[in-house]
This record gives sequence, structure tokens and C-alpha cells, in this order.
Amino acid sequence: MRKIKRAAVLGAGVMGATIAAHMANAGLEVVMLDIVPKELTEEEKAKGLTLESPQVRNRIAQQGLDGLYKTRPAPFLLNEYGKRIEVGNFEDHMHKLADCDWVLEAIVENMDIKKKVLPNVASHLKEGAVLSSNTSGLSINEMATALPQQVRKNFMVTHFFNPPRYMRLMEIVGCNEADPQVVQQMADFLTKRMGKGVVFCKDTPNFVGNRIGIYSIAKCVHHMNDLGMTVEEVDAVAGKPTGRPKTAAFKTTDLVGLDTMAHVAKNSYENLPHDEEREAFKLPSWVDSMLENNQLGDKTKQGFYK
Repeated sequence: MRKIKRAAVLGAGVMGATIAAHMANAGLEVVMLDIVPKELTEEEKAKGLTLESPQVRNRIAQQGLDGLYKTRPAPFLLNEYGKRIEVGNFEDHMHKLADCDWVLEAIVENMDIKKKVLPNVASHLKEGAVLSSNTSGLSINEMATALPQQVRKNFMVTHFFNPPRYMRLMEIVGCNEADPQVVQQMADFLTKRMGKGVVFCKDTPNFVGNRIGIYSIAKCVHHMNDLGMTVEEVDAVAGKPTGRPKTAAFKTTDLVGLDTMAHVAKNSYENLPHDEEREAFKLPSWVDSMLENNQLGDKTKQGFYK
């Protein structure tokens, strides 16, 4: 099994932070980085801080860490494991990647942004370090085009599902030039050390889990429209009575985020032109209205459920 003692997570959003927490659960030392804020909060102004203050520059990653202690279900096995996570930012602390055995990218799900960030990440990696993306369905081979040849052999998707501590499923997709032995070593590590059930996927839009999951949720949306059902009525059927998790369709969407759900659906629609069920991925206009109203689910405290 591959030896991994220290890891880095790039991105301290919901997924990045909870992945960092589960890495800490597995005994890893973790560096979690995010962007530098462009503006001061009123509280920071009152304290006399500036945009150059470390407290401000690390604010977003620190907020990600602080939020873990309030999140339910609890991301940490024990809260004291939070001490294993060190926070920082992309401008001041990228050099810390050189000490990491595994660097996981969990930034915004946008191919152009990922391809812009990855070359900088690659320049700080130590030789032999694994670089992975937590993308839920973007092409790992397209991302690989932004990386030097020597990094590609250790480059793959390691897609955690939300919440990472509790969801056993782990999708792994090696890029075309990834060393099969390295991919297998990571699969063994994720299975034995992090308790995951690994599924090896092909580099197809949204892989396996989201291709099926978003299709299922999208069909629930369309059926709700067609049958005049309420959100609660759909979830009463689409949960345990049909052998699915108790979060059913819409509670699951609130947990994951409506923006994520809509992004994956759009990604499927645009990249599956010959799929016989393609139109199912085209969501009703009222979903767009929810997105515009910032009704994104749990993270904005309003979504399908308030």
C-alpha cells in the first residue's frame, strides 16, 4: 500500500473541507488552502486588520475549518482531529505542497479555472507525489493537458461523495498517461486507510455515480412537474420506500447543493448529444430561478427545504 503521511487539499468549500476532515480522521497531516480575500469584512476593519494581515489572507480556509465543527453529520470522528489540519492560502503557502505525498484539488467545478490552477500546483509537487482532482464529472484527460508529462503519470480523479466520512463510494479515474500501478496503490490506500469502496470509472461525462444520480433526480423533477406533486410527496416515495437513502431526491440535492446539481445536469446535457435520455437533463426554468435567488440548499439555508 502506498505510504501517505501528509496531504494537501486545494479548496476549503463544503467538499474540500469535509475531505480534509476525513483525511485527518485517517491520521494524515493536512494542509488546506484557498484563495486570498479581496475585501475586508466589517469585523476585520474594526480590529484594524489589513488585506496583508495573515488572519485576513487565510480567512477563507479558516472559515472552512471552523465550519467543520458545526457541520452535521459530524465530519470528524473526534473534534481533536481538527488539529491535524493547517490552513493557508494559494499565494503564500503553495510551497507547503512540496512536503505532501498527496495533493487533492477541490476548487470550483470549472474546466478553464482548473486548467489555469493545475500548472502552478504541479510546479510545487515533490517527485512521486500523487495529484488528484475531486471533480464530479469533468474530463481528467482534458485537465491533464495542462500538466507536465512527469506529473501526468501520477494524475487521477479521486471523487469523494458528500459527506465524505459517511459515503463509502469512491470513484477513481486515471488519466490516459497515469501509471496503472500508482492508480492501484491509491485505490488500496483509499480502501484500507480511508474505508472507501472503490469503483474504477472511464473518463466519460459525470462518470458513473453522477451520471445515474443526476438522471434520477432530474427525472424526479420532471415527474413532480407532470404529476403536480410537492417536494415532500416526491421524497416520501424516492427515499427508503424505494430502497434509497432517507435523504431521497430533494433533501440530497439540498445537501449537495442546487448549483452543483444544475452544473452536473448541464454538463450531461452538453456532453451527451447522442444519449437517448438527453432531454431528461434539461431542468425546468424554475430551477434557474432558485439559483438566481441563491436558494442553493443547506449552504445558503434555503433550497427545496428551508
